[in-house]
Amino acid sequence: MTPLPEQPLSPLDGRYRAAVSELGEHLSEAGLNRARVRVEVEWLLYLTDHELFGSRRLDLEQTRQLRELVTGFGQAEIDELARLEATTRHDVKAVEYLVRGKLAQLGLGDVAELTHFAATSEDINNLSYALTIGAAIRDTWLPKLRVVIETLRERAITHRADAMLAHTHGQPATPTTVGKEFAVFVRRLERIAAQVESTEYLGKFSGATGTFAAHVAADASQDWPAISREFVLSLGLDWNPLTTQIEPHDWQAELYSRVSHANRVLHNLCTDIWTYISMGYFTQIPQAGATGSSTMPHKINPIRFENAEANLELSSALLDSLAATLVTSRLQRDLTDSTTQRNVGVALGHSVLALDNITRGLGEISVDTAKLAADLDSNWEILGEAIQTVIRAEVTAGRSSIADPYAMLKELTRGKRIGQEELVAFIDGLDIGADAKASLRLLTPAGYAGLASKLVDYLG
Repeated sequence: MTPLPEQPLSPLDGRYRAAVSELGEHLSEAGLNRARVRVEVEWLLYLTDHELFGSRRLDLEQTRQLRELVTGFGQAEIDELARLEATTRHDVKAVEYLVRGKLAQLGLGDVAELTHFAATSEDINNLSYALTIGAAIRDTWLPKLRVVIETLRERAITHRADAMLAHTHGQPATPTTVGKEFAVFVRRLERIAAQVESTEYLGKFSGATGTFAAHVAADASQDWPAISREFVLSLGLDWNPLTTQIEPHDWQAELYSRVSHANRVLHNLCTDIWTYISMGYFTQIPQAGATGSSTMPHKINPIRFENAEANLELSSALLDSLAATLVTSRLQRDLTDSTTQRNVGVALGHSVLALDNITRGLGEISVDTAKLAADLDSNWEILGEAIQTVIRAEVTAGRSSIADPYAMLKELTRGKRIGQEELVAFIDGLDIGADAKASLRLLTPAGYAGLASKLVDYLG
C-alpha cells in the first residue's frame, strides 16, 4: 500500500480547520512563541526604561524595531526558532537567543545580558499562556458564545407567545411557550458568559522558586515585588505575589470549569432542540444540495446539533482534565503542565466548533405552529392541574365543600385521554362558584401557558 502524504492527525487541523482557525492565532505553538517573544522584549524594555544596572534607555526607533519582532512575527521567526531549538533542546532558551540575535542586528549588544534577566522559563511561560489564553477567550470563544446567546434571544422574543405542550419526564405537562424555553437558555448562558468575562488572568515573575533570589543577589536595593507587579500589570494581567517556580494555574482551572459548564448547558440546548425536531415542533429548512441519508432521500438529519453535542462532550472532557491536573505540581515544580497546557487550544477548539454548528443549526430550523396547536388540542387532560387548583381556592374561600380536589381530578385524568366536551361536562357538575365555573369553561390547553410570554421580559 502506498503511504499517504503527510496528513493532520487532529480533525481540528483537517476537516474542521476553517471553523477553528482563529484559535491558531493564539493557541498554536507559533502563537505561544510570539507571546514569549513579547514577554522577553517587554521585560528587556522595562529594565532599560528604568535604567537598571546602569543600562541606558533605548530611543523610540530602537524600541519600535525591537517590538517589531513581535508585531512582525511570522514564518521567518518560526523557522529560526525551530533551528535554534534543534540545538538548545529548550523552547524558551531558543526564544531568548532569537531576541539576542535581534539585539545584535540593532547594535544593542550592550544590553544583551538583560535578555531573560533573572527569569526562569516559567516566568516567561506563565505570562505567555495568560496572554494567549485570554486573547483566545476574548477574541474568539466569547464572541461566538455571544452570537449563540443573541440568536437564542431573538428566538425567545419572536416566539414568546407561541404556546407549546411541555413534557416533564417526557409526558404531556402544563404548557409553556417556545420563546420562554429559549429564554431559559439565554439566562443560563449569560450568567456563565459574565463569569468567564470576570476571569483573573494571573501572572508571576519572581524567579526559580518564586523568591526573587537571583534578583536580590543582583541588586538588593530594589523593591523586586513592586517591579514584578508593575511589569505583570503592564501586560494587562493580574499579579500573583505568592507562587513556587510556577504560577499555580488556579485561574486556569476556574476558567476551564466555567467553559465546561457552558458546554454542558449548550449540550442540554442541543438535546432539547433535537427532541423538538423529532417531535415535529421544529422543522428543518432544507439546504440546497444537502443530503440527509445515502439511501433515504426524504431525510433531513439534525446534524448540526448532533455534531455540536459530540464536540461539546470532547471539549468538556479535555477541559475537565486540564482543570483537574493543572492545579497540582510536585513540590516547587514539575513539567506535567508543560505538555498539558499545549492542549488548551484543542479543548477550546472543540467548543468553538460546537458553537459554530449551533449557530448554523439555529438558522436552519423553524417553529411549526400548526403542530404545536394540534398537540395542545390533543391533550385536554393537562387542564386537570388548573381545575383542581381552582377548586382548592374555592374550598378555602368557602364556596365549595369538595373534600379532595386532587384525587377527584386524578381519577378523571390520570393515564387517560379526555376531550373538551368531557372536561366541560365535568366542570358543569362541580360544586364551585359560578364565576369559577365560567372561568374554567374558557380554559384551553393553548391558553394555559400562564405568564410564559411575560417572563421573556426578564431578559431585559
